[in-house]
Amino acid sequence: MKIAVLLSGGVDSSVSLALLKEKGYDVTAFYIKIWLEDELSFLGQCPWEEDLEFAKGVCEKLDVPLKVVSLQKEYYQHVVSYVIDELKKGRTPSPDIFCNERIKFGVFLERFSLEFDKVASGHYAQIEQIEGKPVLKISPDPVKDQSYFLAHLKRQQLEKILFPIGGFYKKQVRELAEKYDLPNKNRKDSQGICFLGKIKYHDFVKHHLGEKRGDILEESSGKKMGEHEGYWYYTIGQRQGIGLSGGPWYVVKKDLEKNIVYISRSYNKDEYARNSYTVGEFSWLLDPPSKENLRVKLRHGPTFHQCRLVFSNQDKQEAQVYMDQSDPGIAPGQFTVFYDGDICLGCAKNIR
Repeated sequence: MKIAVLLSGGVDSSVSLALLKEKGYDVTAFYIKIWLEDELSFLGQCPWEEDLEFAKGVCEKLDVPLKVVSLQKEYYQHVVSYVIDELKKGRTPSPDIFCNERIKFGVFLERFSLEFDKVASGHYAQIEQIEGKPVLKISPDPVKDQSYFLAHLKRQQLEKILFPIGGFYKKQVRELAEKYDLPNKNRKDSQGICFLGKIKYHDFVKHHLGEKRGDILEESSGKKMGEHEGYWYYTIGQRQGIGLSGGPWYVVKKDLEKNIVYISRSYNKDEYARNSYTVGEFSWLLDPPSKENLRVKLRHGPTFHQCRLVFSNQDKQEAQVYMDQSDPGIAPGQFTVFYDGDICLGCAKNIR
């Protein structure tokens, strides 16, 4: 079997490559070069050189060929433009979800589908065959589980994907990196958004949307607390980066027409938390669930909520989510991911 392995220069994808090589598969590593890394390199140090050097070192160690593929134009068309559009509309984008669905397992998979049998990556998630169909399941490592970011994949994409470390805990992956003596075995995990590399998110937004000064108001009193450079720099529930004393302050609301950002000290209190909201634009990995009682993730991380999913009408294009607990960070544009036990069913976009 010929396998294309997406190699980022990090430990997870490198261990995935080593495992497949050890099992005797015919593997070729690919480093995907993205649009922003050249276009915005003036904002900071060249983001991809260090990653590529580590990728080269891993491939030399494992005696695996490495190819560099430029998908810069495609990143802009399918991911970056979506992020910019969502920010303009005052919504909270989820770029990592579309990086996976549209680029890594979208454009790349389509381009090399005739040359390779499978595409592998270092994601923490599992694909199992149930009744002859591929099913996406969560990783046993609840902290590292990345099923949230993979929930927008299509069923036919799952047929072509491998996650070699999906059944491992992070600690085990680090141990395997030591076993294989990989040159990046001690490298720290990256925490950034997929397409930014080492570019700061604020700098990315400023480059595309510029600045437009507006007021920061305390939501309860209407008192002006300061000024901001544009509502698109802020997301509902944000705490860091507000830059005001006397906090902690949280972003609780935005007025797009007046360019006003509303903040509050009491964001975690009941008046801002909700346990019900509306979702739409469903993307199902399996058939739409026939039962109402499910689990949901509102964001990447170990936290699940029990919920009821009640469709608004027979065409099942919109639904209400009723959770067993309230959450203060539900924002339009985010994605809700649905689970039946440890099986990822798919996702929907938060509407209101």
